[in-house]
Amino acid sequence: MAHDDWRIHVELEQEGDQGADFFERFSDGLGDEAKELAETLTGDRLAVSRDGSEFFVYASRKIQAEHAHAVIEAELRRHGFEAKVSRVERWLEDEERWDDESKDETWEEEAVEQGWAPWEVRVGCNSHREAKELADRLESEGYRPLRRWRYLIVGTDSREDADALALRLHGEVEVGGEVVWEEAADSGVVSPFRIFG
Repeated sequence: MAHDDWRIHVELEQEGDQGADFFERFSDGLGDEAKELAETLTGDRLAVSRDGSEFFVYASRKIQAEHAHAVIEAELRRHGFEAKVSRVERWLEDEERWDDESKDETWEEEAVEQGWAPWEVRVGCNSHREAKELADRLESEGYRPLRRWRYLIVGTDSREDADALALRLHGEVEVGGEVVWEEAADSGVVSPFRIFG
């Protein structure tokens, strides 16, 4: 899954040692409110850099940056520091600049940001061995298939990708196999059960 670059720019009003002091406190340990907010970032790794009284937090997904933004705000309140905190900014590769204007996201983009695949290709193979071989082949192509016994669930970022993959895989599985794609639940709650047949 491709990732973009996202950041938060924090400009402390305190100069010199006070700005450095906040940066050190921020990196040494979080207060109770910030710790609770940071639980959503467990397992994520965000880069933080400092330039004088400014610091920047970088993330690979918008949702990570949004959670980090809340943590930063909580720490600023805790330490009583005044600062200008940008909205979450996205790096625009073609224009080589940061942009904080929100764009209208599709439900597919939102699902990808949450770490979900909005579209799935489901493959029912004729045997456990066949499913394992197909899963290995798909992994070598960059997909991350879930294999459950003789069934595969392969996530894609768009309907077009799902259509193309389903068409291709249908030609690879035996006649008894079945390939279907289906839109993932767009309610924000994805059921763990995927029905075959």
